Amino acid sequence: MNLPNSLTIARIFFVPILVAVLVQEGMILDFHGIHIHNDVVGLIIFWLAAATDLLDGYLARRWKQVTTIGTLLDPIADKLLVSAALIALVQMRIVPGWLVVLLIGREFVVSGLRAIAAAEGYTIAASELGKTKTLSQVVAISLLMIGIRHAWVLKWANASLYLVVFFSVWSAVAYFGKFWRKVDVRIKHRRRMELLNAERQRRRALFAEKREAMLARRRAKTPGAGIVSAE
Repeated sequence: MNLPNSLTIARIFFVPILVAVLVQEGMILDFHGIHIHNDVVGLIIFWLAAATDLLDGYLARRWKQVTTIGTLLDPIADKLLVSAALIALVQMRIVPGWLVVLLIGREFVVSGLRAIAAAEGYTIAASELGKTKTLSQVVAISLLMIGIRHAWVLKWANASLYLVVFFSVWSAVAYFGKFWRKVDVRIKHRRRMELLNAERQRRRALFAEKREAMLARRRAKTPGAGIVSAE
C-alpha cells in the first residue's frame, strides 16, 4: 500500500477519535499547566484529518500513485469525517439536526451514484466543485467548533454552513447531470444484452426439446428400434 492510500485510511481512523473527544463535554487536558478543553482537542484532530485529505491527493498526483482504490476511498473518508463531525455538533446542540440530515442525505445519494457507476465500469472522481464543497465544509465545521467558546464566531459559522448546503446541492446536481445518463445507458444496454442472451438460450433449449421429440418419434416408427439382438 502506498503512502497516499495510507493517509486516506488514517483519516478514516481519525473519525471515532474525533467523535469520542467532542461528545465528552467539559473534558480538559492539562499540558504543562495549560488547560485544553475537549472542543480544542477536537478541532486539532479535525484539522489533522483534513490535512491528510490535502496531502494524500497531492502526493498521489506528484508521485503518480493514483489508484482505483484511492480514488474510491478518498471521498468515502471525507464523507465519514465530515458526517461524524456534524453529528457530534448536533449532539452538542451547535448545529440544527435537519440541516445535518440534509447534508448527510446528499452524501448517501452521491455515494449510491458512485457505487452504481463503479458496478458499470465508471469511476467518478471528485470534481473541482466537489472539492470546493469539501473545503467549505472544513471551514464551516472549524468555525462551528471555534464558536463553542467564542460566540461571536457563530454568526460567520452559520453563514458558512448555509454556503456548504448550497455547494452540496449544486455539486450533487452536477454529478447526476454528468454521469447518470452514461450509467443509465450502460445499464439499459447490459440488461438488453442479458435479455437477448436469455432469449437465445430459451430458443436453443426449445429447439433441443423439439429435436429430441422428433428423434423419439422416428425411433418409435422404426421396426425393431431399441431391440438389442441376443446372438
